[in-house]
Amino acid sequence: MLSVTRDMVMPTAITGSYPRPLWYDVSLSGRSFKTAMGDSLFREQYLDAVAAVINAQEAAGLDIVTDGDARFDLAVGGKSWFFYPIERLGGVNGHRDLSRGWMSRHGLRPGKILWEVQEAYQPGVVTEKLTRGPLEYTALWKTAQRLSDKPVKFGGICAPALASMLWNEHYADDKDMILDLCDIMNAEFRELADAGCPLIQVEEPPHHGRAVNPETTDADLRFMTEAFNRQLVGVNAEIWVHTCWGNPNQQRVYWQVPSYERALPHLLQLDCDVITFECASSEGRDLPLFAQYKTDKKIGIGVVNHCNTVVEPPEFVAMLIRKALEYIPPERLVITTDCGFGREGLSRRIAYYKCVALVEGTNIVRRELGLPEARVRAADPGLYFAPSRKD
Repeated sequence: MLSVTRDMVMPTAITGSYPRPLWYDVSLSGRSFKTAMGDSLFREQYLDAVAAVINAQEAAGLDIVTDGDARFDLAVGGKSWFFYPIERLGGVNGHRDLSRGWMSRHGLRPGKILWEVQEAYQPGVVTEKLTRGPLEYTALWKTAQRLSDKPVKFGGICAPALASMLWNEHYADDKDMILDLCDIMNAEFRELADAGCPLIQVEEPPHHGRAVNPETTDADLRFMTEAFNRQLVGVNAEIWVHTCWGNPNQQRVYWQVPSYERALPHLLQLDCDVITFECASSEGRDLPLFAQYKTDKKIGIGVVNHCNTVVEPPEFVAMLIRKALEYIPPERLVITTDCGFGREGLSRRIAYYKCVALVEGTNIVRRELGLPEARVRAADPGLYFAPSRKD
């Protein structure tokens, strides 16, 4: 149900993850979050890191903020996005060498950076029925929300995507494993929503990645929709779904960014209020597709690229927004990033100024449409060492 963004026109947010401060050098390493918060060193570093990340987003003028996925360990290629939940599930024991599995269709070999990422991703082995463990999403969200008066969006990997990093040795069919995962995630999301989290982002339905494989059938895509929606039954919050083309170690999985065309009608059947699409990397090539499908959902467009260290000019952001407005009305448009900023590939400074560019570019279009602009504290010349010169 639309609640946070119901009356917002072109609200701004980032996907979720944000580079770690260099001094934040402790990790959960499989521990329960609540247990770790009893460790003075971890508690101070974690709270300070989340506060710093939220402050940066507020200074950039974003309408909705995140905790930067600060719970994730600093691990090769964003591994913790998968393994934070995997390390806390019952029924997972040990791991397998992944070199013959994940991403094999991308022609990886030694000497390629994504081979190193693949080597680090050792899938968990499912040896018993999967059970819910201490994911503690509610505690994580509460910890962040008390640091800001703005709505804090909480994001977590979806069950079908999580299944891709599990080696099934228990279930007769991978679909049965996925459905059990969906029920576990549903319980976690329901608890999070019932605790008051206003906005939950369920990340990376596999539809678009699978749809580029000609061996994927429409029946496969329909099952993914059924499974994804199973996670959302009874979750009383505004639901966002994030999609992108991947960013392990801030690297492109596809050099030529694919199209959402085949997956789009299936993605629009997901039970969500907002769905986001990577657009900066393709300069909005897929935006005309939205003229072909009617939907009441809000559409989020990525306007800064997570795989590029160059900060986009606000004029580039404004150009993409104008292009989107040819197909999506402003009241149904959300402005965001292509994907998360990760923990390895970008510096905090680059991520910060990408946030600033995102809001300043949105303000250009807001001004053109006669809409209120967001204050960008980061761009206030009166707050810097010397005032900027006026031409």
